[in-house]
Amino acid sequence: MKALVVDKFVNNYDELKVTELGHHDVPYGHALVQVKAVGLTFVDLLYARGKHQNNRSLHTPPFTLGSEFSGVILTTNPPALPLSSFSPGARVYGSYLGAFATHIYVPLSSFSKIPSSWSFQEAAGISSTLPVSYGALKRAGLEKGQSVLVHAAAGGLGLMAVQVAKALGCTVVATASTASKLAVAKKFGADYLVNYSDEGWEKRVLEATNGEGVDVVYDPVGLVDQSLRCLSTGGASCLLVSLEERAVIIGYRYGETHRRNPEETRAIWETLEPMIANGDVKPTVYDGDFKGLESIPRAMQDMADRKVWGKAVITLDDQVENSRKKVDIRANI
Repeated sequence: MKALVVDKFVNNYDELKVTELGHHDVPYGHALVQVKAVGLTFVDLLYARGKHQNNRSLHTPPFTLGSEFSGVILTTNPPALPLSSFSPGARVYGSYLGAFATHIYVPLSSFSKIPSSWSFQEAAGISSTLPVSYGALKRAGLEKGQSVLVHAAAGGLGLMAVQVAKALGCTVVATASTASKLAVAKKFGADYLVNYSDEGWEKRVLEATNGEGVDVVYDPVGLVDQSLRCLSTGGASCLLVSLEERAVIIGYRYGETHRRNPEETRAIWETLEPMIANGDVKPTVYDGDFKGLESIPRAMQDMADRKVWGKAVITLDDQVENSRKKVDIRANI
């Protein structure tokens, strides 16, 4: 068993090395999963450098990096019934710390069955983006017929927010820093495109809403003051940390919500599963070539350099199938 272990916090991602680890018995209530692909999140970058608030208590070295994975169940404890969805051989995806490894011990409640139309690569980048975006938008009270401004709309979280908002019947104004990233957001359903590198970009948002402003702002990057100028009276802004009288500011941490209220997490997934089955939400795999645990530091640097759109996914098994035609983004840029 190999894993990308953080023995000490690093300054450069290429300091991270793959480590050989031993196997142990499967804990009760867990499954042993052979990992086929893993998804990279911005939190992984923070964890590696010791910059995340959880590094002060929950995650101190040594620990295995990573949280998003897809793979095949090898065994469970207790043993699964032969016709169970999670019996050996089942294709699953989920979110659990320690995912950057060839094998991972995962609680039976921490993964889902991969839809038959998805490849391992596509499934690997879902669990830390889709429920976060849905949970934040619903916490903000987004309803059918409303408008939402999605910042960093070509990122892993942003593209999921775009798709969720469209599935809910909303109008999406998407922002990004380059024309190519805006093209990605449009491919996944955004109605209006705004480059937030342009001076006075807030006016473009107001123009898209006939001067009224949007009902909800989805902001994972912290464009606080400008975003507040884009809100309609009484609108809600999620993931922000400032406050004005005309706005409702909603902070949202999916991981903390899951720890404190797992019932809410289950309710979120019960709502998302029909969206996935209906094809309303599609995977957003970046077209970079990352193979093997050794390539993860390079993927991390690409993410830090803002080269990545959607989800950077690392393949750990050369035999991973490609069971579904991916959305061709490059042809539309």
